[in-house]
Amino acid sequence: MAGQRIDIMDLRSLILFKQKGLSNRKVAELMGINRKTVDSYVGRFKELSLGYSELLLLENSDLEDVFSKNGQTEKQRYEQLSGMFSFIQQELRKPGCTLQILWRGYIEKNPDGYKYSQFTWHYRQWSRRNNVSGKLEHLAGEKLFVDFCGKKLHYVDRSTGEQIAVEVFVAVLPCSQYTYVRAVPSQKREDFISCLVYCLGWLGGVPYAIVPDNLKSAVSKGSKYAPVLNKTFADFGLFYGCSLDPTRPYRPQDKALVERAVTLVYQRIFYPIQQHTFFSLAQLNDAIADRLVEYNDYLFSHGNGSRRSHFIDTEKAFLQPLPQGIYSIRNYKRGTVQKTSHVYMSEDKNYYSCPYRFIGLSVEIQYNQDTVEIFYRNERIAFHKRSYKAGTYTTVGEHMPSSHQYYNNWNPEHFEKRAEKIGPDTKNYISRLIGQYDYPEIGYKQAQGILGLTKSYTPERIENACKRALGFEKSSYHTIEKILKNKMDITDLFSGQDHVTPGHGNIRGSYK
Repeated sequence: MAGQRIDIMDLRSLILFKQKGLSNRKVAELMGINRKTVDSYVGRFKELSLGYSELLLLENSDLEDVFSKNGQTEKQRYEQLSGMFSFIQQELRKPGCTLQILWRGYIEKNPDGYKYSQFTWHYRQWSRRNNVSGKLEHLAGEKLFVDFCGKKLHYVDRSTGEQIAVEVFVAVLPCSQYTYVRAVPSQKREDFISCLVYCLGWLGGVPYAIVPDNLKSAVSKGSKYAPVLNKTFADFGLFYGCSLDPTRPYRPQDKALVERAVTLVYQRIFYPIQQHTFFSLAQLNDAIADRLVEYNDYLFSHGNGSRRSHFIDTEKAFLQPLPQGIYSIRNYKRGTVQKTSHVYMSEDKNYYSCPYRFIGLSVEIQYNQDTVEIFYRNERIAFHKRSYKAGTYTTVGEHMPSSHQYYNNWNPEHFEKRAEKIGPDTKNYISRLIGQYDYPEIGYKQAQGILGLTKSYTPERIENACKRALGFEKSSYHTIEKILKNKMDITDLFSGQDHVTPGHGNIRGSYK
C-alpha cells in the first residue's frame, strides 16, 4: 500500500485513534508519522468489512494479514451491502423500524454477510458522507456514557465520628437508558477504572465505546502525567475491546441525556438513602444497589416497559462478551537491563531478569498487581509473577549469560582476581557471595559494590571486614558496608568478646 509501512503496535495505535474520532492530521501529529501514511491506512480501513473495534480484537498476525491482502472479496461484499443503503434509509423512517430488524432480514438472506456491528458501522459511514439524518443516535450496545455526579454522598467513620465524603459514578446506556451507580473514594484514575470494571461486570457485556465527559480530575490536559494516564486508559480499552477517551467532551445531546440521568439519580437514589446513616463505603454501596434495582424497574412515563426490560429485550444481546479474567490496572515505566541481566523495578525494590542479549538496552516495564512484563520495542521479552519481597531477584535461567557465555568478562574469576589484590579473605568472601546464588550474575553487582568500597576505605580495612564477615551465615554487600561504617573491622577479632552479627535483613541486590 502507498506510504510508509508502520509496525504492528503503531498500527493498533492508529486504529485506536481513528476509533476515537481523531482527524488524520491529528493522528499523524500524535504518532510522529507522515500524514500520507495515515491517509493510506485510513483508505484501506474503508475497504474492509471490519470496524475499528473488530480490527483491534484481531491477533497481530491476523491484523498483518488483513493489510497484506488486496481486499477484492471484501470490496464485493461491501458493494452488495452498499446497494441496500437507500432502502435502509427509507425503511428507518417507518414507525417501529430499527437497524436491528433490518440487519436480521439482511443476515437471513446473506448468512456470510456482515455482523451487526459491521453492518451499522458501514451504514453510519455512508449516512455521514451523504448527510443523512436517521435513527442512528443511539445504537444498541454501541456506547456507554459515564460521569461523576456534582453532588457527593457520605458515610460516617465509626472510630472518629467524621463524615467521609465520597464521589458517585453514573453510567448510562443511551439506547435503553439502563443505568449503573456506584460510590467511590475519589475521581482518581484507580477509582474511575474500578467503577468501569464493576459496571461492565454488572452489565454482563462491553459496549464498543465508553464515553466520559471531560474528566479533568482524571486527566490534566498539558500535564506531563497525561500521556501515562492515556496509556492506561488505552490499555483498559484494549483489554475489553472498546475505546475510551478521557478527554473527549460530550456532544450537547449526549450531555442532556446524562444530565437527565444524574437528575433522576438525585431524586430516586440520593434523596431516599440520605435519610439513613451508613458506617462504611460498602454499606453505602449496598443501599445504592437496592435503590438502583427499583430505579431501573420504574416504568417509563409512556408505559412502554422499563429501563431493565428495554436493556434485556433490545440491548444486552448487542454488547460484546466480557473478556476472561478481570482487568487490573497496568502501570508503565522505563528501565535499563543491567549487566546482571536484570532490570530494577523501584516500586518493589526488586529485580526481574531479561534475556542477556538485551543487556545495556532501554526497555519498558509494564506491571499490575500480579505480573511484570518487559518489552523491547513493543516486543515482550520477559514475563514474571510480581514479587513484593524487597531486594529479591526473579530469574529465568535461560535469560542468564552464564547459561550461554560470559559477557564482557563479568564472571566469577574476574571478581575473584580483583578481590585477591585486596587480600585472601576478600577473595574468599567474594567467591562465597557469588556462589550462594543459583545464577552468579545476581551476585556480581554486590561483588562490584564491595570492590568499589576501596574508594572510601583502605584495602586493609576491607580485608579485615571480609575476614570477620566470613563467620556469618549469609554474605552480602550490606554486611561489609555496615561493618566498615560501624568500625567493627577494627575490633580485635580474637579478643574473646562476644560480637553481634550486623543486621542485614534479607540479601539485597542493590548497593548505595
